[in-house]
Amino acid sequence: MSCSENTNATPGDPLEALDDAVAAAAFRRLVRHLRHRHDAQNLDLMILSGFCRNCLADWIRDAGAPLDKDNAREVIHGMPAAEWKTRFHREATQDQLDRMAESLKKNAPAP
Repeated sequence: MSCSENTNATPGDPLEALDDAVAAAAFRRLVRHLRHRHDAQNLDLMILSGFCRNCLADWIRDAGAPLDKDNAREVIHGMPAAEWKTRFHREATQDQLDRMAESLKKNAPAP
């Protein structure tokens, strides 16, 4: 899986004017929502939106969180990622894998 690469700030985007504390609160609410919705599989999230829990873990590291990959995923999952996978992960169908491949094409940076 590969996360969306199209995350550049756009000049004049009102998102950039959003207070960091407000943005952080919204991010925490999103993460808590995903912790509650274990039925929303990472693959389903990737198909529909081009990102998943693991992407969020990568993004907090990219933003400067002093965590390794496993610790960042634990922050997002609310438990070690291996435990989350054992408890909640379902194997992908071929249809899901095909749809994810199409979704990932949309994540590629524009030429």
